[in-house]
Amino acid sequence: MEITEVRVKLMSDPNDRLLGFCSVTLDGSFVIRDLKIIQGGKGCFVAMPSRRLMDRCSRCHTKNHLRARYCNHCGEQLREDRSAKDLDGRAKLYADIAHPINCECREKIQVKVMEAFEQEKILAQQDGYICRYDDYGEDDYDDEPIAATFTRRESPSREGTIRIDQPQRSTSPSQPHVLKMPQSESSTATVRITRDDEEESFGSGIM
Repeated sequence: MEITEVRVKLMSDPNDRLLGFCSVTLDGSFVIRDLKIIQGGKGCFVAMPSRRLMDRCSRCHTKNHLRARYCNHCGEQLREDRSAKDLDGRAKLYADIAHPINCECREKIQVKVMEAFEQEKILAQQDGYICRYDDYGEDDYDDEPIAATFTRRESPSREGTIRIDQPQRSTSPSQPHVLKMPQSESSTATVRITRDDEEESFGSGIM
């Protein structure tokens, strides 16, 4: 596994433990977003993207986060010891959405992200700096946007024919963060529309 790209978004509050967000691209084809760069007691570390754990109210079965003391739906008082405990005895309130399964992978991600974080802090001091973390609209990678061609052909009869050709895909080289779709033969969809329907006006059919 190779980390081919790291993007970092710096936080503006210097007093906040959350220093920034980042995304990593694996092998130029898979992106993991919303990793957090956090200032800890022993230095900075990278936290994986996570979701808040929830359980159901025993009365109305509505989901509530584990720190909630009362149900958000019916107001029933909830037990305070509902969360599971980790090896250190701390309550598990979040679950990782994606995470490394061995120390070697975790260390590789940590090193790459912290290198990109330090580089981003230098770039942020330059004039005209623009953060690229949120540039996932893929306009940043596709120089030739997909263009659609619509051709209308009318026959001598009272029916019209609309021909819609599939968009032509760009032949530019693939880049990270871009979904690769297999090439397929262009197909033609034909829709017939009668002019009688087009000539109907408001109130048609009222006796």
